[in-house]
Amino acid sequence: MTTTANAETRPNEPDAEQVSSFLKQHPRFFSDRPGLLAELQLSHSSGSAVSLIERQVQVLRKHNQDLKNKLMELVDIARDNDRLNERMHQMTLDLLQAGSLIELLDTLENHLRNEFSADTITLHLPGLDEVLQRETGASNLVIDDALRALFPAPLTEGKPLCGRIRQEQLEFLFHDQAAAIESVAVIPLGNCAEAGLLSIGSREVNRFSSSMGTLFLSHLGALLTRLLNMHR
Repeated sequence: MTTTANAETRPNEPDAEQVSSFLKQHPRFFSDRPGLLAELQLSHSSGSAVSLIERQVQVLRKHNQDLKNKLMELVDIARDNDRLNERMHQMTLDLLQAGSLIELLDTLENHLRNEFSADTITLHLPGLDEVLQRETGASNLVIDDALRALFPAPLTEGKPLCGRIRQEQLEFLFHDQAAAIESVAVIPLGNCAEAGLLSIGSREVNRFSSSMGTLFLSHLGALLTRLLNMHR
């Protein structure tokens, strides 16, 4: 004779996502069951047990501190931007007052060294004869395929180049000062550097990085391009 046993069916237990979803949909669940809330305990990182309410307070305090830290970071960034804008404004006024190409370049170098902590500044400008090179301290710039391959960002894409660069790039830009330079900003003047290249070198490794914003550098490049066209 065959006997069929009816197995007792155990109801499926909800998983963590279902419990989380239920509690979100029923925010008064614990409010209506204060006794259950008082009985619940959660493990703490120290090994001791804390109540759910204590744990909520801890989480909220941590979240509040994170928000404060983020706010202070944004305030510091805003202050730095204000100081940068003030220095940029004063430099623009002084550059506009320059009466010659030599005075323009001298004013630019003074501001970049004194106000923006640049260690080395070089300019490569197209069409400079030997006399102008001696008078201005700039180098003649001839853009060819080899140079575009060496500096694709400023010469092909028309974008500033920031960060650490290869030795051959340093030697082209800074010549005998190349060994001391750890990070650079290379700014194209005009469309794909048709009006020249401005290079700012620093002895600090982290002074310029590939992750930094380039809006200020682009504005400086546009301003200098206009002024160079006026004086040349």
